[in-house]
Amino acid sequence: MKRQKGEQEYIRIVGARQKNLKGISLSVPKRQITVFTGVSGSGKSAVVFDTIAAESQRQLNETYSSFVRHRLPHYGQPNVDAIRQLPAAIVINQKRIGGNSRSTVGTITDIYALLRLLFSRIGQPFVGEADTFSFNNPKGMCPKCEGLGVAKEIDVDRLIDREKSLNEGAILFPTFRPGDFRWKRYVCSGLFDNDKKLKDFTEEEWDALLYKSGFKPPHPTEGWPPTAKYEGIVPRIIRSFLSKESRDSDLYKEAIDHVVRYGVCPECGGARLNADVRKCRINGKNIADCAAMPVSDLIGFVGGIDDPRASTITEAVKQRLQQMLSIGMGYLSLNRETATLSGGESQRIKMVRQLGSSLTDLAYVFDEPSTGLHPHDVHRINELLKQLRDKGNTVIIVEHDPDVIRIADHIIDMGPYAGIHGGNVVYEGEYKGLLASNTLTGRCLREKPALKKEPRQPTGWLSIRDANLHNLKNVSVQIPKGVMTVVTGVAGSGKSTLIHQVLPRYAPDAIFINQDAVHASSRSNIATFTGMFDPIRSLFAKQNQTDVSLFSFNSQGACPECKGTGTVTTDLAFMDAIETVCEACGGRRFKKEVLSYTLSGKNISGVLNMTVEEASGFFAEPEISAVLARLRDAGAAYLTLGQPLGTLSGGELQRVKLAREMEHRGDMYVLDEPTTGLHLADIRHLMRTLNRLTDQGSTLVVIEHQLDLIRQADWVIDLGPGAGQEGGEVVFAGKPEDIIHCEASITGRYLKKHLEDG
Repeated sequence: MKRQKGEQEYIRIVGARQKNLKGISLSVPKRQITVFTGVSGSGKSAVVFDTIAAESQRQLNETYSSFVRHRLPHYGQPNVDAIRQLPAAIVINQKRIGGNSRSTVGTITDIYALLRLLFSRIGQPFVGEADTFSFNNPKGMCPKCEGLGVAKEIDVDRLIDREKSLNEGAILFPTFRPGDFRWKRYVCSGLFDNDKKLKDFTEEEWDALLYKSGFKPPHPTEGWPPTAKYEGIVPRIIRSFLSKESRDSDLYKEAIDHVVRYGVCPECGGARLNADVRKCRINGKNIADCAAMPVSDLIGFVGGIDDPRASTITEAVKQRLQQMLSIGMGYLSLNRETATLSGGESQRIKMVRQLGSSLTDLAYVFDEPSTGLHPHDVHRINELLKQLRDKGNTVIIVEHDPDVIRIADHIIDMGPYAGIHGGNVVYEGEYKGLLASNTLTGRCLREKPALKKEPRQPTGWLSIRDANLHNLKNVSVQIPKGVMTVVTGVAGSGKSTLIHQVLPRYAPDAIFINQDAVHASSRSNIATFTGMFDPIRSLFAKQNQTDVSLFSFNSQGACPECKGTGTVTTDLAFMDAIETVCEACGGRRFKKEVLSYTLSGKNISGVLNMTVEEASGFFAEPEISAVLARLRDAGAAYLTLGQPLGTLSGGELQRVKLAREMEHRGDMYVLDEPTTGLHLADIRHLMRTLNRLTDQGSTLVVIEHQLDLIRQADWVIDLGPGAGQEGGEVVFAGKPEDIIHCEASITGRYLKKHLEDG
């Protein structure tokens, strides 16, 4: 059917049943901003990521050759009757960019490539073309650190036990221990008394053992190779295990990691580039100086270059830098490694890469773009989202932040609740209609926010003195004990430096609960991580009078076909590797025999598929119900017991960690943006947990941007006033009721507005 001019087009979804979706049908308007709202677990991601984005990317991937498809992510066909008028989708999520130490903000945004071109054109003295300025190119990299900016050093105290002799195993490294072939190179050298404790070695003996090389020992003993030259322990380990040519580095990785430390490269001072490249300058600065400057400073430096030969390049650099400023990332430097970026920072970097694109009629899919942003920066993100729409693109956003929800042309509210109680569309329309609706989101948005009426009184104070790390400027601040302190400030103001790097020196016993991934088995899930799986398995074993190990998919009970993973992967050489649900167990991970055993009508797989909320009504045993209660309170009620830890977002993982740590009451808890990914209704549950911990006598320190949590704090420490070099100072320390009157505090201004507008 021919479309009439000006008629609104839609992405039509019919009968979506992915995850908890209840066979829903909906329409997403094209070339508009559509925001999906609803509590965590209501089905937002199931529609947006698992249905719309997955199907778009699956169909797009099918247009490539099998050779190319083999190297692309594999997307299964979503459980949906039909999707019509589906555009090509670009997903900009919070998955961290990662990458190795050669990947930086400058390289990932291509800004560093433009700087290389700039220095090759007008830098003095001339040292070569653009590739010469790359620390990833042999022409430009520092020969000592090979362009990494850090050099490996052997930690001798970890390598050597001075309380032992060579014969007693003083060298603490594989193949250097008594009887090993490398050990013989020292005990047969004739240079040492092999029974002498190393702590009694003379300075000359110590130097010979560790560093001297390249000579034939004058009086070797039996077992020394006749033509061999002596090589000290340190150079031998560097050559055998740390050099690029080493074949043993992977084999002994754990031992290497134990004895090796990383320090700033002594040759380039961390600049990554060789001496010739560092001599080439523009207005007194070399390219490494530029890469080390915060973006907010670098834009001024580039703007001061008035050489007409470079005007085109400088304009391009300024445009890219301005885009980074516009999304609140002016505090970053181009030499910042991408692996150190948070999920929110990674997502915004990906946005910068898309802003220069001339493609239109795409669907841009965002996963909570406000994550990690101060309210001051959220409006900047909103402007970029509008820009993408105004270029003729469809913008689809999963979001909880009211300021982002307000800019939507169309809102789809999922619910009414989470898990099996969600999966339906409960509202479609404009923001005004959502505000007037009786949905959970509508009711939360209508609530009038208020400050805490009676803040707790501190039981003491922890004093931090003269902190100067990174951008902190001689910061001295007191953190009250026995109350909840929220640390605020724009992204890059110094919050993480103060709390995660300085505070541990003053509070070494504090429990730090962050959003970092857990180093656990890929088979670890919420039940195993929180410790409730063992009592669950014991209940099954007792009820069915059988062995408890049968109820583990890592042990006797594992399905023999899929080895307890629930899926079977078939490698088709140059075709896509196909991951299919295991036919033997139907994806349930256990042997048929195990699945025949039940507990109150549920088998072990059925229990692992329960959400925390469902399981709370199923188990009455105190050791299980107590864990489930802590998970509910921490805002994780919608997660399933068997959900692998690797599939959780940073915010979800932090809340699961919090639930586990709450079992043993600590004196001080430190949390990093615990509201990440939480609906306003879920934040209430989290606040109850935080309040209970504080009422039990714990000290809470919470880094947070969410205004509804800030207003309920007992004490606020606001850093700033800006980001990077413009931050690093304590702007305010006191009660929330006083920060709204502090003119110097950006946080105070936004909290005041929130209280007035709410």
